[in-house]
Amino acid sequence: MTEPVDLTDVEVAVAAARAGAEVVRGAYGTRLDRIDKGGGDFATTADVEAERAVLAVIREARPGDAVLGEEGGRQGGSDTGRQWWVDPLCGTLNYAVGTLVVAVNVALRGGAAAVADPFGGEVFLTDGRTSRVRHRGVEADLVPTSASRLVDVNLDPPFPGAPAFRAVDLLARPEFVASFRPRVVSSTLALAWVAAGRRAAYVTDGGDLSTSVHFAAGIALCRAAGCVVTGIDGAPLGPAGRGLVAAADTATHRQLLSMTGH
Repeated sequence: MTEPVDLTDVEVAVAAARAGAEVVRGAYGTRLDRIDKGGGDFATTADVEAERAVLAVIREARPGDAVLGEEGGRQGGSDTGRQWWVDPLCGTLNYAVGTLVVAVNVALRGGAAAVADPFGGEVFLTDGRTSRVRHRGVEADLVPTSASRLVDVNLDPPFPGAPAFRAVDLLARPEFVASFRPRVVSSTLALAWVAAGRRAAYVTDGGDLSTSVHFAAGIALCRAAGCVVTGIDGAPLGPAGRGLVAAADTATHRQLLSMTGH
Protein backbone atom coordinates (compact mmCIF):
# COMPACT_ATOMS: atom_id res chain seq x y z
CA MET A 1 0.00 0.00 0.00
CA THR A 2 1.51 3.34 -1.03
CA GLU A 3 1.23 6.54 0.94
CA PRO A 4 -0.88 9.37 -0.49
CA VAL A 5 1.09 12.14 -2.16
CA ASP A 6 -0.77 15.01 -0.46
CA LEU A 7 0.68 14.43 3.01
CA THR A 8 2.24 17.35 4.87
CA ASP A 9 5.98 17.16 5.44
CA VAL A 10 5.54 16.08 9.05
CA GLU A 11 3.18 13.28 8.03
CA VAL A 12 5.66 12.15 5.39
CA ALA A 13 8.31 12.01 8.13
CA VAL A 14 5.96 10.05 10.40
CA ALA A 15 4.94 7.60 7.67
CA ALA A 16 8.56 7.07 6.65
CA ALA A 17 9.76 6.55 10.23
CA ARG A 18 6.93 4.10 10.88
CA ALA A 19 7.79 2.16 7.73
CA GLY A 20 11.37 1.81 8.91
CA ALA A 21 10.23 0.87 12.41
CA GLU A 22 8.05 -1.90 11.01
CA VAL A 23 11.07 -3.44 9.30
CA VAL A 24 13.21 -3.13 12.44
CA ARG A 25 10.51 -4.70 14.57
CA GLY A 26 9.89 -7.52 12.09
CA ALA A 27 13.56 -8.43 11.79
CA TYR A 28 14.14 -8.57 15.53
CA GLY A 29 15.30 -11.98 16.67
CA THR A 30 16.20 -13.17 13.18
CA ARG A 31 19.68 -13.95 11.93
CA LEU A 32 21.20 -10.67 10.76
CA ASP A 33 24.26 -10.37 8.56
CA ARG A 34 26.70 -7.66 9.63
CA ILE A 35 28.20 -5.17 7.18
CA ASP A 36 31.58 -3.93 8.40
CA LYS A 37 32.08 -0.16 8.17
CA GLY A 38 35.53 -0.13 9.74
CA GLY A 39 36.71 1.17 13.09
CA GLY A 40 34.47 -1.26 14.94
CA ASP A 41 31.31 0.17 13.37
CA PHE A 42 28.87 -1.97 11.43
CA ALA A 43 25.40 -2.09 9.95
CA THR A 44 23.05 -5.03 9.76
CA THR A 45 20.69 -6.19 7.06
CA ALA A 46 17.91 -4.66 9.18
CA ASP A 47 19.55 -1.21 8.85
CA VAL A 48 19.68 -1.56 5.07
CA GLU A 49 16.14 -2.86 4.68
CA ALA A 50 14.72 -0.25 7.05
CA GLU A 51 16.39 2.51 5.04
CA ARG A 52 14.87 1.12 1.86
CA ALA A 53 11.43 1.23 3.46
CA VAL A 54 11.94 4.82 4.62
CA LEU A 55 13.15 5.92 1.19
CA ALA A 56 10.21 4.25 -0.53
CA VAL A 57 7.79 6.44 1.42
CA ILE A 58 9.75 9.64 0.80
CA ARG A 59 10.14 8.92 -2.92
CA GLU A 60 6.41 8.26 -3.26
CA ALA A 61 5.38 11.42 -1.44
CA ARG A 62 8.26 13.76 -2.39
CA PRO A 63 9.87 12.42 -5.59
CA GLY A 64 11.83 15.62 -6.22
CA ASP A 65 13.56 15.73 -2.85
CA ALA A 66 17.10 14.60 -2.08
CA VAL A 67 17.80 12.04 0.64
CA LEU A 68 20.92 11.51 2.71
CA GLY A 69 20.78 8.05 4.25
CA GLU A 70 23.25 6.59 6.71
CA GLU A 71 23.58 3.43 4.65
CA GLY A 72 22.96 4.61 1.07
CA GLY A 73 24.47 8.08 1.12
CA ARG A 74 23.03 10.94 -0.91
CA GLN A 75 20.44 10.08 -3.52
CA GLY A 76 18.12 11.92 -5.89
CA GLY A 77 17.01 15.50 -5.59
CA SER A 78 16.74 18.54 -7.78
CA ASP A 79 17.64 22.19 -7.31
CA THR A 80 14.89 22.75 -4.71
CA GLY A 81 17.35 22.47 -1.83
CA ARG A 82 15.06 20.07 0.05
CA GLN A 83 16.92 17.19 1.66
CA TRP A 84 15.83 14.45 4.03
CA TRP A 85 18.22 12.94 6.58
CA VAL A 86 17.61 9.28 7.38
CA ASP A 87 19.07 7.14 10.16
CA PRO A 88 17.19 3.86 9.71
CA LEU A 89 18.35 2.24 12.94
CA CYS A 90 19.89 4.36 15.68
CA GLY A 91 21.33 1.89 18.17
CA THR A 92 22.53 -0.83 15.82
CA LEU A 93 24.79 -2.42 18.44
CA ASN A 94 21.93 -2.46 20.96
CA TYR A 95 19.69 -4.09 18.37
CA ALA A 96 22.27 -6.65 17.28
CA VAL A 97 22.62 -7.97 20.83
CA GLY A 98 18.88 -7.95 21.57
CA THR A 99 18.51 -4.68 23.46
CA LEU A 100 15.35 -2.88 22.38
CA VAL A 101 16.55 0.70 22.94
CA VAL A 102 16.64 1.84 19.31
CA ALA A 103 14.98 4.37 17.03
CA VAL A 104 14.32 5.26 13.40
CA ASN A 105 15.03 8.89 12.50
CA VAL A 106 13.71 10.95 9.60
CA ALA A 107 14.26 14.71 9.30
CA LEU A 108 13.73 17.30 6.58
CA ARG A 109 16.45 19.93 6.61
CA GLY A 110 15.08 23.02 8.34
CA GLY A 111 11.64 21.53 8.87
CA ALA A 112 9.71 18.44 9.88
CA ALA A 113 11.11 15.41 11.68
CA ALA A 114 9.98 12.15 13.25
CA VAL A 115 11.58 9.65 15.61
CA ALA A 116 9.90 6.24 15.82
CA ASP A 117 10.45 3.82 18.70
CA PRO A 118 9.87 0.43 17.03
CA PHE A 119 9.23 -1.45 20.27
CA GLY A 120 7.65 1.21 22.47
CA GLY A 121 5.25 2.12 19.66
CA GLU A 122 5.70 5.86 20.12
CA VAL A 123 6.43 8.35 17.35
CA PHE A 124 7.87 11.72 18.33
CA LEU A 125 7.19 14.36 15.69
CA THR A 126 7.64 18.01 14.88
CA ASP A 127 6.62 20.33 12.08
CA GLY A 128 9.48 22.64 13.02
CA ARG A 129 7.30 24.80 15.27
CA THR A 130 5.63 22.42 17.74
CA SER A 131 6.55 18.94 18.89
CA ARG A 132 4.30 16.07 19.94
CA VAL A 133 4.27 12.36 20.68
CA ARG A 134 1.79 9.96 19.10
CA HIS A 135 0.96 6.59 20.64
CA ARG A 136 -1.97 4.30 19.93
CA GLY A 137 -3.87 7.05 18.19
CA VAL A 138 -3.44 9.57 21.01
CA GLU A 139 -1.29 12.67 20.56
CA ALA A 140 0.18 14.90 23.26
CA ASP A 141 2.51 17.91 23.33
CA LEU A 142 6.11 17.38 24.37
CA VAL A 143 6.84 19.34 27.54
CA PRO A 144 10.47 19.42 28.68
CA THR A 145 11.28 19.39 32.39
CA SER A 146 14.46 18.74 34.36
CA ALA A 147 12.58 17.21 37.29
CA SER A 148 13.95 13.70 36.70
CA ARG A 149 17.58 14.91 37.05
CA LEU A 150 18.50 12.10 34.62
CA VAL A 151 21.15 13.07 32.08
CA ASP A 152 22.06 10.83 29.16
CA VAL A 153 25.76 11.00 28.35
CA ASN A 154 27.24 9.52 25.18
CA LEU A 155 30.41 7.66 26.13
CA ASP A 156 31.26 6.24 22.71
CA PRO A 157 34.71 6.86 21.20
CA PRO A 158 36.32 8.63 19.48
CA PHE A 159 36.85 11.55 21.83
CA PRO A 160 37.54 14.57 19.60
CA GLY A 161 37.28 17.02 22.50
CA ALA A 162 40.01 15.36 24.59
CA PRO A 163 41.88 16.31 26.64
CA ALA A 164 39.80 19.47 27.19
CA PHE A 165 36.57 17.49 27.37
CA ARG A 166 35.82 13.81 27.83
CA ALA A 167 32.32 12.67 28.69
CA VAL A 168 33.66 10.07 31.11
CA ASP A 169 35.40 12.85 33.07
CA LEU A 170 32.08 14.66 33.40
CA LEU A 171 30.64 11.68 35.27
CA ALA A 172 33.50 11.80 37.78
CA ARG A 173 32.92 15.42 38.77
CA PRO A 174 31.49 15.72 42.30
CA GLU A 175 29.12 18.49 41.24
CA PHE A 176 27.67 16.28 38.50
CA VAL A 177 27.04 13.40 40.89
CA ALA A 178 25.50 15.81 43.40
CA SER A 179 23.00 17.17 40.86
CA PHE A 180 22.33 14.49 38.24
CA ARG A 181 22.13 10.76 37.57
CA PRO A 182 23.83 9.52 34.39
CA ARG A 183 22.18 7.25 31.82
CA VAL A 184 23.36 5.84 28.48
CA VAL A 185 20.81 4.97 25.77
CA SER A 186 20.23 5.45 22.05
CA SER A 187 21.27 9.02 21.19
CA THR A 188 18.06 9.71 19.31
CA LEU A 189 15.75 8.38 22.00
CA ALA A 190 17.73 10.35 24.54
CA LEU A 191 17.01 13.59 22.70
CA ALA A 192 13.35 12.70 22.22
CA TRP A 193 13.11 11.97 25.94
CA VAL A 194 14.62 15.37 26.79
CA ALA A 195 11.91 16.99 24.67
CA ALA A 196 9.28 14.82 26.37
CA GLY A 197 10.41 15.64 29.90
CA ARG A 198 11.74 12.14 30.61
CA ARG A 199 15.34 13.32 30.78
CA ALA A 200 16.83 16.56 32.09
CA ALA A 201 19.51 16.71 29.42
CA TYR A 202 21.71 14.93 26.90
CA VAL A 203 25.45 15.47 26.42
CA THR A 204 27.75 14.21 23.68
CA ASP A 205 31.13 15.10 22.26
CA GLY A 206 31.75 15.43 18.52
CA GLY A 207 32.03 17.92 15.71
CA ASP A 208 29.16 19.58 13.87
CA LEU A 209 26.12 17.45 14.65
CA SER A 210 23.51 19.81 13.22
CA THR A 211 23.43 18.01 9.86
CA SER A 212 24.13 14.50 11.15
CA VAL A 213 21.62 11.82 10.18
CA HIS A 214 22.01 10.50 13.73
CA PHE A 215 21.07 13.74 15.48
CA ALA A 216 19.04 15.94 13.11
CA ALA A 217 15.61 14.58 14.06
CA GLY A 218 16.28 14.64 17.79
CA ILE A 219 17.66 18.17 17.64
CA ALA A 220 14.59 19.32 15.72
CA LEU A 221 12.31 17.80 18.38
CA CYS A 222 14.20 19.48 21.22
CA ARG A 223 14.23 22.88 19.57
CA ALA A 224 10.53 22.79 18.77
CA ALA A 225 9.74 21.73 22.35
CA GLY A 226 11.65 24.73 23.73
CA CYS A 227 14.77 22.99 25.02
CA VAL A 228 18.12 24.79 25.17
CA VAL A 229 20.36 23.30 22.48
CA THR A 230 24.02 24.25 21.91
CA GLY A 231 27.45 22.72 21.49
CA ILE A 232 29.38 21.58 24.56
CA ASP A 233 31.11 24.96 24.49
CA GLY A 234 27.80 26.84 24.58
CA ALA A 235 28.14 28.01 20.97
CA PRO A 236 25.38 27.56 18.39
CA LEU A 237 25.37 24.32 16.43
CA GLY A 238 26.93 24.64 13.01
CA PRO A 239 30.02 23.97 10.90
CA ALA A 240 32.34 25.12 13.69
CA GLY A 241 30.33 23.34 16.37
CA ARG A 242 31.61 20.97 19.03
CA GLY A 243 29.32 18.28 20.28
CA LEU A 244 25.91 18.83 21.81
CA VAL A 245 24.20 19.79 25.04
CA ALA A 246 20.40 19.62 24.91
CA ALA A 247 18.78 20.61 28.19
CA ALA A 248 15.20 20.91 29.37
CA ASP A 249 15.75 24.43 30.71
CA THR A 250 18.28 27.25 30.95
CA ALA A 251 19.34 26.47 34.51
CA THR A 252 20.18 22.85 33.70
CA HIS A 253 21.99 23.90 30.54
CA ARG A 254 24.05 26.47 32.40
CA GLN A 255 24.92 24.00 35.13
CA LEU A 256 26.12 21.38 32.64
CA LEU A 257 28.17 23.90 30.68
CA SER A 258 29.94 24.90 33.87
CA MET A 259 31.02 21.28 34.25
CA THR A 260 32.30 21.02 30.69
CA GLY A 261 34.58 23.99 31.35
CA HIS A 262 32.44 26.71 29.75
